[in-house]
Amino acid sequence: MNKYVWLVETIYKAKKITYEEINRRWLDNDMSENKPLPIRTFHKWRIAIEEMFGLIIENENSGQYRYYIENADELKSGSLRSWLFNTLTVSNLMMESVSIKDKILFEEIPDGEQYLPVIIEALKKNTVLEITYQSFWRDESNTFEVEPYCLKAFKQRWYLVARSPYYDKIMIYALDRVHQLEPTGKVFKYPDDFVAEEYFEDCFGIIADQNYDVETVKLKVSAGQANYLRTLRLHQSQTEIDRNDEYSVFTVRLRPTFDFRQEILTMGSDIEVLSPKWFRDEMAEISKHMWNKYKNDK
Repeated sequence: MNKYVWLVETIYKAKKITYEEINRRWLDNDMSENKPLPIRTFHKWRIAIEEMFGLIIENENSGQYRYYIENADELKSGSLRSWLFNTLTVSNLMMESVSIKDKILFEEIPDGEQYLPVIIEALKKNTVLEITYQSFWRDESNTFEVEPYCLKAFKQRWYLVARSPYYDKIMIYALDRVHQLEPTGKVFKYPDDFVAEEYFEDCFGIIADQNYDVETVKLKVSAGQANYLRTLRLHQSQTEIDRNDEYSVFTVRLRPTFDFRQEILTMGSDIEVLSPKWFRDEMAEISKHMWNKYKNDK
């Protein structure tokens, strides 16, 4: 696996590269043990990479006979393939850096990943799951059945998107709030019109509340904070429509739900909602409540 990831990274970073150059770089890597990469082994790796990651390594068959990744966009599209490859790349890098493990710090990830194998198997076979779940808003847990539609990762948490037969609607469950999860063996019909990416297309994060209309939100952002938004966008629809030395103005088109509001609040005074008016008024009201908590301090 390390070797496959190394080969993809090498070709991807070079954009186009000859077999000879690949071999030179291979010999510079500790994995080579100073042994060259045979052409037959190279082609075996190409096939394995296509089968495992769906990444196609092609030869331009002209001039320098350089190799390239035909569908390289898959590595930057935010797809499962991109996430999987990036995760393996980081994992391999960390495994090679055990000697400095005390110098690399990670965020703590809440519980819930142990349920992923069961959910993934249910997604493959369209089987109903029995889940024991306790939301943040209830004092006790409940056990019920759900029909799993997809998984989504957001802000260090995994979420299960599933239809609740009891409520007859799609619900979203945080895996760190699950106490128990088991397959039932029952099969359900996965809806032909449900496309996970489209379901969240107009959402900031995990809340897909249809009670909010899709609107264009205009944001005035300080010059310093704008640099962060350019490199890590709030939403795929983000567009910068004005820029000067003091501030920039961005627009995003989405449903301004609770999680989007919370994200805006994390930026404090570095961001101002310009429109729509109802959302600006809502943020102003929250700012007033915050000010009232501090204004009497001496």
